[in-house]
Amino acid sequence: MIDVRESAHYVMNHAASVEINANAVPGLAAELLPIPVPDWDCVYHYCDGTVRTAAYLFVVDSLNFCFFPVPRWQVVVNDEQLSGYFALTAVLKQALLAGRPIDDFRYLATVPAAEVKEILHGEVRIGEIPLFADRVAILHEIGTQMTARYDGRPDNLIAAADNSALQLVELIVEAFPSFRDEADYNGKRVGFYKRAQILAGDLYACFSGRSYGAFHDIARLTAFADYKLPQLLRAAGVLHYSDTLAATVDNEEWIAAGSREEIEIRAATIVAIELVRDALARRGRRLLSLELDWLLWHASQHRKMAPHHRTRTTFY
Repeated sequence: MIDVRESAHYVMNHAASVEINANAVPGLAAELLPIPVPDWDCVYHYCDGTVRTAAYLFVVDSLNFCFFPVPRWQVVVNDEQLSGYFALTAVLKQALLAGRPIDDFRYLATVPAAEVKEILHGEVRIGEIPLFADRVAILHEIGTQMTARYDGRPDNLIAAADNSALQLVELIVEAFPSFRDEADYNGKRVGFYKRAQILAGDLYACFSGRSYGAFHDIARLTAFADYKLPQLLRAAGVLHYSDTLAATVDNEEWIAAGSREEIEIRAATIVAIELVRDALARRGRRLLSLELDWLLWHASQHRKMAPHHRTRTTFY
């Protein structure tokens, strides 16, 4: 498996369209200093403390990507209108509670597209979820591979990682091609593994670092390079885009997956968050990279900012 931090630093050493403004890092760290790391949410997530929750999280993070463009896909669950990530977690929770066997990987291996559509609609559908065919294919993939390799049991996969978050990420990336978040940049293969890393992080958070989330090396995970974090980092002045890239992002034009610009945005996000984490540590607040990721992601939901970059991809 490719080292994510090494990939990010390599890209930034050759970047042409994205820069990190280190002078803005202390200001952002000061702003974040008093903000608590959000607790794991059990309102919109399924949480029962068993292997069923681990299976649920695997399904969530298999489908956790690309919830735009406008008009956004939204659903109504328990009379609440939701969009994006929490719409996904809520409809999957609702499906489990209603008796849909989405924690059964043998079922997922052949689940019909029509049933997936029903599951993802909630009580009321508003708009269509993007990349629907890709989501169905991914469910088939994880169902088939989990059944073939781990007897359909996520606890077998987690046990094979031997309490190592990095080993779990490596096993996921090796077994499930849809998690193989890699690209070619400047003649080198780089990796980000956003969804594989976030699955390890979600297990850690949901199980409070115990049971299926007991990882001795959780600190080695990086931030999860997506859309919202670079949007916030740019708003804070930590990321600076070239004039051409800035115009593309601000005009909400598409940036190709695997393009030089997209890779640079993601790499800069990982490196910048490490700098912010170090700045917080110097002020006496020590956070894991994933904890800082969660903090920033939640902060981004309540801040007015310029648009995020648009890339149509299943990786984030």
